Amino acid sequence: MAEPYVKKLSTVLLEAITDKDPLVQEQVCGALCALGEAQPAEVLRACEEYLWQHEKLAHPYRTMILRAMETVVSSHISDLDKDMARAVIFLVSSEMTRVKDLVCDWQQAASNVLVAVGKQFIGLVMEEVLSKFQPGALPHYFVVQTLANLAASNVFGMVPFLTSILSTMLPMLGMAKHDTMRVAFCCALQHFSESTLEYLANLDQAPDPTVRKDTFATDIFSAYDILFNHWLQSREAKLRLAVVEALGPMSHLLPSEKLEEQLPKLLPGVLALYRKHAETFHVSKSLGQILEAAVSVGSRTLEAQLDALLAALHAQICVPVESSSPLVVSNRKEVLRCFTVLACCSPDRLLAFLLPKLDANNERTRVGTLQVVRHVINSAASQMEVKKPFILSSMRLPLLDTNSKVKRAVVQVISAMAHHGYLEQPGGEAMVAYIVQQCALPPEAEPQKPGPDSEEPATDSVRDISISTLYLVSTTVDRMSHVLWPHLLEFLTPVRFTGALTPLCRSLVHLAQKREEVGADAFLIQYDSNVTLPSPYAITTRLLTVSSNPYLGDGRGAASLRLLSVLHRNIHPLLGQRWATTVPLLLEHLDEHTEETLSQKEWEERLLAFLRDTLAVVSDNTWICQLSLEMCRQLPCYNGTPQEKNFLYKCIGTTLGAASSKEVVRKHLQELLETARHQEEAEREGLACCFGICATSHLDDVLAQLEDFMRSDVFRRSTGIFNIFKDRSENDVEKVKSTLILCYGHVAARAPRELVLAKVESDILRNIFQYFSTKDPALKLCLIQSVCMASQAICSSAQAGSFHFSRKAELVAQMMEFIKAEPPDSLRTPIRKKAMLACTYLVSLEPALEERVQADLIRGCLHSVMAVLPEPEGEEDRQKSLYLDTMHALEDLLTSLLRRNMTPQGLQIMVEHLSPWIRSPRGHERVRALGLSACLLQHFLEHLHVSALVPFHNLGLLIGLFSPRCADLWPATRQEAVSCVHALLYLQLGYEGFSRDYRDDVAEQLLALKEGLVHPDPAVLFHTCHSIAQIIAKRLPPEQLISLLLTLFESLGDPDKNCSRAATIMVNCLLRERGSMLQEKVPEIVSVLRSKLQETREEHVLQAAQHSVYLLASQHCAAVVSSLLGGPLPFDSHTCTLWRALALEPSLTTQVLGLLLEKMSRDVPFKETRAFLLSSPPGREATLLPLAVSGAPGLMRIAPFCLLPGGEGAG
Repeated sequence: MAEPYVKKLSTVLLEAITDKDPLVQEQVCGALCALGEAQPAEVLRACEEYLWQHEKLAHPYRTMILRAMETVVSSHISDLDKDMARAVIFLVSSEMTRVKDLVCDWQQAASNVLVAVGKQFIGLVMEEVLSKFQPGALPHYFVVQTLANLAASNVFGMVPFLTSILSTMLPMLGMAKHDTMRVAFCCALQHFSESTLEYLANLDQAPDPTVRKDTFATDIFSAYDILFNHWLQSREAKLRLAVVEALGPMSHLLPSEKLEEQLPKLLPGVLALYRKHAETFHVSKSLGQILEAAVSVGSRTLEAQLDALLAALHAQICVPVESSSPLVVSNRKEVLRCFTVLACCSPDRLLAFLLPKLDANNERTRVGTLQVVRHVINSAASQMEVKKPFILSSMRLPLLDTNSKVKRAVVQVISAMAHHGYLEQPGGEAMVAYIVQQCALPPEAEPQKPGPDSEEPATDSVRDISISTLYLVSTTVDRMSHVLWPHLLEFLTPVRFTGALTPLCRSLVHLAQKREEVGADAFLIQYDSNVTLPSPYAITTRLLTVSSNPYLGDGRGAASLRLLSVLHRNIHPLLGQRWATTVPLLLEHLDEHTEETLSQKEWEERLLAFLRDTLAVVSDNTWICQLSLEMCRQLPCYNGTPQEKNFLYKCIGTTLGAASSKEVVRKHLQELLETARHQEEAEREGLACCFGICATSHLDDVLAQLEDFMRSDVFRRSTGIFNIFKDRSENDVEKVKSTLILCYGHVAARAPRELVLAKVESDILRNIFQYFSTKDPALKLCLIQSVCMASQAICSSAQAGSFHFSRKAELVAQMMEFIKAEPPDSLRTPIRKKAMLACTYLVSLEPALEERVQADLIRGCLHSVMAVLPEPEGEEDRQKSLYLDTMHALEDLLTSLLRRNMTPQGLQIMVEHLSPWIRSPRGHERVRALGLSACLLQHFLEHLHVSALVPFHNLGLLIGLFSPRCADLWPATRQEAVSCVHALLYLQLGYEGFSRDYRDDVAEQLLALKEGLVHPDPAVLFHTCHSIAQIIAKRLPPEQLISLLLTLFESLGDPDKNCSRAATIMVNCLLRERGSMLQEKVPEIVSVLRSKLQETREEHVLQAAQHSVYLLASQHCAAVVSSLLGGPLPFDSHTCTLWRALALEPSLTTQVLGLLLEKMSRDVPFKETRAFLLSSPPGREATLLPLAVSGAPGLMRIAPFCLLPGGEGAG
């Protein structure tokens, strides 16, 4: 980029910097800095020239240019030559001191450029600055400020100048009368002292290694005298803080004897500032520096100041931290630094002051003290080494404090102790136990996070901090390995530490792996010398049980299984190889799922399979019996967690199933029955599962033990003193019976299939039958569930087809008794559902139920469910779920009954039972009935096997029943009705020989119509019914047409007017589409229409009947006329209504009149009769047909004389 171009571009940018838009100004500065990155010298020269040329440019714009120059200089100081540096120095020095008044932004920007140049050209800068720092006159404020900043930014360059600067500055201190100038001098002295100390600390790198501290001692003390004795007393807070900031580093440069001499005044003077200032960071920082200086010179006067120092510092550490003020946090760090200094020089005095304060009940005092203790443990480790027992013993009361802030502080102290060997001392175990106890805190018991207006900062919970601490101590502090291993195993089994299982397991896994790396001997646990440790059986039981709820407690299932796998040698020497294969599979399954997607049943089955495999590998009866004993011992530990206790029962059953000792099995089973909490439903279920699983290997022993228990005192009314159940109430006894019945059910379900048929009636159901007279709902449910299980067991047996279940009808009758005992209009218990489920399994067994029994079963179950009133809106999910489950149970029962007679006749029987509910005046009953019908038809269709082409003889009747409901008042009923018709049409296709996967275009049109039935207006609704009738007409076999019509005629009187209208629409559509083949059925149809008109006077029915006659007459005029004439005379009003239909169209009327003339001409109008007495003249009697014919035109509103030739008789 050519230099003239850069200069021009820079000039353009500089001219634009005066734009009024702040955003434009900011962008121009950015562009100037970017240009300076490429051509620093050119840009700096352009800026320099521009500022010289524009003397009157306002200072805000000058400030922006100077800031851009600082940026360019800072980035490219090494690229500047001396000439350019000198030009920049001269410019910015002039800018900085042009006006005497303070214009901070402008002058600070100029000073910053000088400091930036001074990093490379300190000599040139100092030459310029010192020219404006002359003896006898106060310099410009920013000259002093620049010297201070130069000392901070270029230590090695500035220190050689300090001697002369200080000698010039000291007289100026007395001349400074304004606080602002005094603050500048304090700042300069602070930075001069800090630079000197840094220089002296790095003499090996310094340009002049001969510089010594005493070179500055006299000047610094002179300045100290003015600052401390005069300026520190100022009322101006800003000046006092500037003084105290300077005193800290200055104290290190004071002569030793002077410092010792000043300490009795200096320390109280600094401490007094705590009371005068809210922000005390600078005070604490300076105090720490002064204390370090005092200790470095071996001060003897410091001892006398300790009490005041400790009290003031402790008060500072007990001030609550405000998250909004970083200075407060920094202050705490400086205060703790002061404590470190005191701990190193006077550990005894410090602990004598601190440790008694741990007994205080005040939260802030205790928390603050604990923070100091933690800090000195870390920062003064060597001094605290011999004090470990005292510090440990002083933690007794803080360990009992329940305040969360105190707990958090205690955990942090224990963490520090762990890193420095405290926990290896006597009393260290209590600290470990405390950490584990905090890990076990329930998450919901933690304090709420503070709100935005809270004074307290958001902090991690005690539990989170404890978990982190335990893991870090276990994994990163090598010296803690022998403290924690195997000691942490003690915390696995006690219930109160359950919440800490996940972090415990993770820490133990790490510790075990480290021990294993050392060697097998270090890894194996010596149980003889560690009597407090849990046994291998206790560890196995605990870890396996808690794994059943794997995602609880931050994923304790995976953590427990990993620990179990790592401990394989300590559990049993044979398990290593097998667990290396099986445990990863379990962990992989957990990784593939979440708490929401994991199937609890499947997961428990996997764990039980893992347990069975483990027992098979061990194959040691003694070991297995010991494990089962430990499992039984741990049962009471899970009284508060029913799901885990239920799983432990299953583990006990699995373990006992693997045991070869029958005595041990019988003994444990008896103890389980006697000690179980039978009042708890989950426990009853768990114990029953245990017996069932055990029965897979010990069927006879399990049944014998149950038989013995039934004969025990628990079921006797005697209350002898030796009766262990003497205190049980009658209700308790019912609960025990419930457990027993469930046990029998699970035994039947789990017993080997080859043995179950021989035992089910003789040993299982025989004992269950004793309790069917109960009224207790819980016992009823257990009885039903056991019957269900026994029936399932029989069904799943290979010999089920040949098994004759002699008590089947009796069980079905008992189930029906339970169902009938339920309130008919409400659903509150699952008794109906479970009883119907039991019947579902029972009906599939031999022998088949009698027709009467089957009919009673269907009627009773339908009535028990269909009549239940619908739940109000907003009902709880549990109630809705119960209703849906009950409906599904009813569906399964009806489907099971249909499966035994998969014929059109069997289907007809089921629909006949549903028919009253389909036509019910109550909408909820209709929708349920249609739903069940659709389910049955779908099942029939899916399992249809037609071996020969046979007619579906009741198709018309069934379609006639369902199709009018397509216009039901309830949308759900309408859609179910279409589903039924759809299934029936496909059934017909099946009977015609079409395959099951065949899709008929006409029938499929119904599904498209179904979607439009959700919320249609009446016009759309009835148009849809007409479309449905057209589809039916296309697929209905001719022989089914009359039965369909007759069934539809029955629906004309339906109390639901919509369905009645739909029936009329469908009838007339069918007559129009298929009426041509109904000639032989015309008399029957006319007769039915006449009878329907007698039953109802609804206008739409009258009109529909007339239209039906009209449609029939249009296709079979003679048959219709004959049928109408065949009616009884005189014609009633209903027949008259039908006659009038024949006059709706002239062509039809002409045809009817022709027929009537023909009939008139073929018969005489009357016949003569002879009177009884011969003397009487003969009489005339009208013949019926001509009489009817003569009356018909009048009914059609046609003059009868028109039938007579030539109009005779008109007069």
